[in-house]
Amino acid sequence: MKKTRNTETSGVREIARRANVSIATVDRVIHNRTGVSVKTKKIIEEIIRELDYQPNILASRLASRKILRFAVLIPHTSEESDYWEAPLEGIEQAEAELKQFGVRVGKFFFDQNDKASFIKQSRLILKDKVDGVLLAPFFVEESIVFTDACRKSNIPFVFINSDIPNQESLCYFGPNLFKSGYLGGHLIHYGVGEESKILIINVSREIKNYNHNRLLRKEEGLRAYFENNRKRNPIIKLDITMTDNRSIYKYLSNIFKVHPDIKAIFVTNSRVGSVAHYLEKAGKKNIFMVGYDFLNDNIGFLEKGTIDFLICHKPKEQGNRGIMSLYQSIVLGASIDKVYFMPIDIVSKENYAFYRN
Repeated sequence: MKKTRNTETSGVREIARRANVSIATVDRVIHNRTGVSVKTKKIIEEIIRELDYQPNILASRLASRKILRFAVLIPHTSEESDYWEAPLEGIEQAEAELKQFGVRVGKFFFDQNDKASFIKQSRLILKDKVDGVLLAPFFVEESIVFTDACRKSNIPFVFINSDIPNQESLCYFGPNLFKSGYLGGHLIHYGVGEESKILIINVSREIKNYNHNRLLRKEEGLRAYFENNRKRNPIIKLDITMTDNRSIYKYLSNIFKVHPDIKAIFVTNSRVGSVAHYLEKAGKKNIFMVGYDFLNDNIGFLEKGTIDFLICHKPKEQGNRGIMSLYQSIVLGASIDKVYFMPIDIVSKENYAFYRN
């Protein structure tokens, strides 16, 4: 009879070989025991992540039949934007992979234009007594109240899409917003003349809450690019607080009456498609435009050339990594990096057909 390979032992041996330590040292790290230096532990944990190694502690959990329950709190998709379909897809992918190990993921959705819906859903999660939370901190003050309550109940939480400093989250998966805006400035510099007028557009009903924080960092990044490189482009700003298309058209029509010489537009979120729709309807051509997110509406305008570049931050991967980090920390006892910045991808009409969100 052919001897079956002990994959568990061979996995530990490979980790030990790569880390240049004994199998016993690897075993101590896997089972979160003492006696290993911080430096060595970090090396071993990095190799474990690289190999996607799943030790027999998972089999023990499976045998125990204990259910580990995570909660996800993110905006639901809407007619205004289907952005959150991508993170949800990543979350569900992670859930499917972890289901065999007794992990269950409850989804709680809120209206990104309604603080009350966020508060209601966050309270339901706290009543549910979950083991971990994945959160898009859309409303800053309300998110702080919620995460404070999570800490008091010893519930670890992970942020995706945007971060709130000093909240002791397990990790943040998302873009470096300042650098993302800085890149937007660089792209626009390539697209227009040195003294061409640039319009920054923020579109959000909650511009003074979550989006004031999130969108402002992108705006600051763009302005910093032009300042650091001593460019003399006039930069004006438009905050649009009514997000239906009719209102957006009205705001844009008024700004173009005052500034008919606008040559470039930087939209700080996924609503760049609505701005592109206005430009086409108003017959405004030869305006260089950069915006965010690989959404169907935006891709259509990118293909036609109304949008020149989309900046994307791998939202599907954010959702997937967020759930996996909770699992790795709670089940494996692995240490998790506090910040994991996602790639800042540039998508154009030449490469969009090959891009994966």
